[in-house]
Amino acid sequence: MSEGARIVDTFIAPSKTFTDLRRNASWWAPFLLMVIVSTVFVYTAGQKIGFRKIMENQMQAQPKAQARLENLPADQREAQLQAGAKFTGIISYAFPVITLIIWLVIATALFATFKFAAGADVSFKVALAIVVYSALPLVVKTLLALVSVVAGMSPDSFSFQNPVATNPGYFMNPSDNVFLYSVASGMDIFLIWTLALTAIGFACVSKVKRSTSFAVVFGWWALFTLGGAALGSAFS
Repeated sequence: MSEGARIVDTFIAPSKTFTDLRRNASWWAPFLLMVIVSTVFVYTAGQKIGFRKIMENQMQAQPKAQARLENLPADQREAQLQAGAKFTGIISYAFPVITLIIWLVIATALFATFKFAAGADVSFKVALAIVVYSALPLVVKTLLALVSVVAGMSPDSFSFQNPVATNPGYFMNPSDNVFLYSVASGMDIFLIWTLALTAIGFACVSKVKRSTSFAVVFGWWALFTLGGAALGSAFS
């Protein structure tokens, strides 16, 4: 299969794509697609909303940091805001690299679990390719967010972490309860789609039952979600 065909089949016939990964586990095409869409989205958000406003919105989920900022003298507060806006822009453009690192961590955890706990016949290279291809629904989510920004969504409700109403967390105020907000944000339609594709992928390339594959993938998701929410709440 060509790279283009594998990308399309990830949405309409995922078993074909994942089975083909045993032949060729390259993942550059979906990653390149994510880089392009992410860069266009970040540039558009920076022009339409502004990185300073985006940074200020993100601080709503960090009441302690926001309180410390408000206690600073006006000149120091302004300097902190300018530096924060610049940092937000840099991190936002670097998002694909950060995402790739996260994918490597996820692929390592899933590879180890399937290989040594479930006895699956799968290589790390194939495991990483499954994780990358399975993340293609998140590109669709980014495109929806891009359309929302271009259409003129309210700057006050925008954040890179939760740009569209695809999870319960979108309708919550992060400062009310950071832990619940993080957990609710993790219950995202496109993320669940990604997790389901990941489970299907590992079932396709190994002899592991699909039910076992789903249990492993969603088990790790629950662990990462709850652990991340706890850390976010502790340092907010």
